[in-house]
Amino acid sequence: MTRALVRVQSVEPQEGFKVTIRFTDGSCREVDLAPYLRGPIFEPIKSDPALFGSMQVEEGTIAWPNGADIDPDVLYYGLTPAWAESADTTYTEDQLL
Repeated sequence: MTRALVRVQSVEPQEGFKVTIRFTDGSCREVDLAPYLRGPIFEPIKSDPALFGSMQVEEGTIAWPNGADIDPDVLYYGLTPAWAESADTTYTEDQLL
């Protein structure tokens, strides 16, 4: 059984770093993007409200003119941002061998 991928259909900036996202399955959610805006590519977006507001939908996800984007599955399912997952992961020497 193959399930259709749910992608971003439209996005509308709200106050702060919140956005209203309409997905291709017809659902609509308000999402706070602040937890996802981390790292060098997102710094200009966080510091410039005009750049944050210039987001658009590209290939089914939210993207900005500087090349930044956010995985649509993370947005739809409310997953932990990749940077937080890798920061929480610690390995012992035995696990690396």
